[in-house]
Amino acid sequence: MKVLIPGSFDPPTNGHIDVIKRCSKVFDEVLIGVVVNPSKKSLFTTKIRELMLNEIISETPNISTKTFEGLLVDFAKVNNVQAIVKGLRAMTDFDYEFQMAQMNSNLADFETIFIPASPEYGYVSSSMVKEINSYGGDISKLVPPNVLKRMDDA
Repeated sequence: MKVLIPGSFDPPTNGHIDVIKRCSKVFDEVLIGVVVNPSKKSLFTTKIRELMLNEIISETPNISTKTFEGLLVDFAKVNNVQAIVKGLRAMTDFDYEFQMAQMNSNLADFETIFIPASPEYGYVSSSMVKEINSYGGDISKLVPPNVLKRMDDA
């Protein structure tokens, strides 16, 4: 089964990578869909986010990345994905993601699979990482080393 894990990944966190790698052990193929959102101000360009993810997953042959713009279900169809996977940190994530799952099912009959965050990453979000880093806080346990280096350079 081929699944899609969509997100902005700005920046990729250890929580993202945990969900991605766990999925690679369960599913035949994992596609990471890096969302292009022109209305959102990102810390990193889409190309840099995709590059960081590719560096992280380079040793895992059944994971690939692509960027996309537009409807998630259209991207999923074009890439022959059987299901969408969403990582959940808390009930607030579930409320939003459940509505999105129902809409994606309504739009294109796609199933969404929810994967709970590992306890050590349940509190980690990209926005928190960016904020902590902006104040000079230590994010070394929250992001992979290649991301940490780029965060220091940003």
